[in-house]
Amino acid sequence: MQNSLADSLLIDNYQRRFQYLRLSLTELCNFRCQYCLPEGYATNSHHKFLSLKEIDHLVKTFSDLGVRKIRLTGGEPTLRRDFTDILSLISQNKSIVEIALTTNGSRLLKHIPEWKKAGLTSLNVSIDSFVPHIFQMITGENKLQHIIDGIDKSLSIGMNKVKVNTVLMKGINDNLTPFLNWIKYYPIELRFIELMETGEGSEHFRKYHCSGSAMEQQLIEQGWQLLPSKPLAGPAKVYHHDDFMGKIGLIMPYSKNFCNNCNRLRVSSTGKLHYCLFGDSAVDLRDLLQHESQSNLLKQRILTTLKIKPPTHYLHQHQTGINNNLASIGG
Repeated sequence: MQNSLADSLLIDNYQRRFQYLRLSLTELCNFRCQYCLPEGYATNSHHKFLSLKEIDHLVKTFSDLGVRKIRLTGGEPTLRRDFTDILSLISQNKSIVEIALTTNGSRLLKHIPEWKKAGLTSLNVSIDSFVPHIFQMITGENKLQHIIDGIDKSLSIGMNKVKVNTVLMKGINDNLTPFLNWIKYYPIELRFIELMETGEGSEHFRKYHCSGSAMEQQLIEQGWQLLPSKPLAGPAKVYHHDDFMGKIGLIMPYSKNFCNNCNRLRVSSTGKLHYCLFGDSAVDLRDLLQHESQSNLLKQRILTTLKIKPPTHYLHQHQTGINNNLASIGG
């Protein structure tokens, strides 16, 4: 399957093409991360998450339009009882060349063999500190070693694309040393993500935000070198060093021109298409996910409304859009 970006029919007003869909499966999460759901997930009885049939129609339509990579997010997507079935369903679509998962890793150790067998090709695990008490303080859970054991299991069964995500917070986990010690002998890309402001997290943002550019400068001074971006990759700037098996990625949404090369669209767990994580509007697709005969109407709605995708986010102006927390549409 060719991965040429020219294959995509999804083109916005700024000539950006899209082959990458982030699909949220649930808002439910079993962690209480400070920057996302510090009080835990509050059940919303009005939210009915997409069914397997609706996901099937959605994936087929987006693949017809040129999407080649799907990332399953949440909340914690693996809490869905039919998660393995969802992987199997998507893997049957031969147009999809990469099926990725972003997870807190709590169910990784037990289930990664069946997920890999079902078609999972890429894994991102959230670990915000390799110091156990700091990890517990951030997440509300004492599961750091369990998650690391899950990563070890993933590597041992041949998961070749394993990454670790760390949300960067000033004075809490902005010391590079524990992270560098860990990736020295791990063939993993560890990605630092700048803390982003959300509707419910403004106070936390003001207290703990720090720029990724300072960390980038430290890496450069220590001899780390920037790698070229790969097709279907996300927005991370990836650095490597000859003395380390692992790599370091930096995702810096507050950096200049961050949105210029955006290649991602997002669908929430209730079927709303978000053209930006921090946009102020979303397009409901669910009414057109009920029958395969609706496929052309669904494609038309997606293509027609793509023109509302903004040129950039407006986080610098503290405009966080309709996204109250990162779990709501799969940050």
